[in-house]
Amino acid sequence: MDQGFQSERKPLPSTNPLWNRGREAGFSCCASLEVTGGTYHRTYTNSGGGATGEADPATVSSFRLDKYLVTVGRLRQFVKASNGGYVPSPGSGKHAHLNGGQGLRATGGGYEPGWVASDDANLFLTDASLLCSSGYSAWTSAPGGHEDLPMNCLTWAAAYAFCIWDGGFLPSEAEWEYAAAGGAEQRPYPWGATAPGTGNRYVIYNCNFPNGSGNCTGVINLAAVGTATLGAGRWGQLDLAGDMWEWNLDAYDTYTFVDPCADCANLTAMPTRRVIRGGDYSIDMPNLLASSRYPGSDSTGNGSGNGVRCARIP
Repeated sequence: MDQGFQSERKPLPSTNPLWNRGREAGFSCCASLEVTGGTYHRTYTNSGGGATGEADPATVSSFRLDKYLVTVGRLRQFVKASNGGYVPSPGSGKHAHLNGGQGLRATGGGYEPGWVASDDANLFLTDASLLCSSGYSAWTSAPGGHEDLPMNCLTWAAAYAFCIWDGGFLPSEAEWEYAAAGGAEQRPYPWGATAPGTGNRYVIYNCNFPNGSGNCTGVINLAAVGTATLGAGRWGQLDLAGDMWEWNLDAYDTYTFVDPCADCANLTAMPTRRVIRGGDYSIDMPNLLASSRYPGSDSTGNGSGNGVRCARIP
């Protein structure tokens, strides 16, 4: 497994004046929390009165999922490494704790391939590529007031490569949804059934940050990771809904590719769309639901709402 700066995990100093609005004590950007495995349903509806319409069962083994979205400050170290020539080793980034090191069960048989060398060209880690949307990009060419913001404008390949470099891997769609749904609790939102409101306490969405206006004006609408402290999921992860869409490992398709699922992922070769989940700073309420899913434009697409959270061995 490729190793990045995980031996240097430590809190990053804040330079963002909004950083301490509701900030929990003892913040560490790189905390990773264990998600206890189990079985749940990938398809369900829950309006606060309990889950209905349950279908497409999946079993997920225990794993760790980072507490926070990857920040600008964390990614900056990876960009330096990438510009110095780093690319993941072919086959790296597997769920190596599963199936005797072979990883997740793959669509159509076999196991997850890990990093594919053809994705080397899709990293797009330059100042120009990381400034993907005028006025909304979190990246700055030099450290400044954005270091605690969630990193956006990431391609799927860049997200995957970062997680590998950082000693982890991209979560499968089943793993990500399992954590957001609270496993068999099948929660409506990661935090439960409470309506999110517009006060940025549970989630950052619909351009309600920083003042609840609902007006999208620029990067000011992105909140430092962990700002919505009441939005923690069952296992403690924050921002599983809102602030940034999160890239998953899977290609986007119906669940019928493998149903039921046990430590599996849709790993169609050369997909045109990858799964993103959770919604972003500008999205409306339906996309905040733990069961909501959306196709990323393609494996090389980036946007002002595309970020990442890494998973790790338990």
